[in-house]
Amino acid sequence: LIPTGYFKESRDMSHSGRNDLSICGTLHSVDQYLNIKLTDISVTDPEKYPHMLSAKNCFIRGSVVRYVQLPADEVYIQLLQDAVRKEALQQKQ
Repeated sequence: LIPTGYFKESRDMSHSGRNDLSICGTLHSVDQYLNIKLTDISVTDPEKYPHMLSAKNCFIRGSVVRYVQLPADEVYIQLLQDAVRKEALQQKQ
């Protein structure tokens, strides 16, 4: 689960999937299955994926997500670290 409350306003991100398609865009929403909705997308390799040039928005199924990259300055690091520590302590008990 990626709680979007830990992200700052713009939420620009990069996605790389299992099929080697890399997409940059603005994060619109994420659900518990890591299904992602992006707006204002661009493909990092337009020569390989010319059919994606006309797309402005996309839905990415969580099962094909390899990784998601967010700029560090767009994440509330301290808030995220506190939440992870709290969850780790609960799992130990």
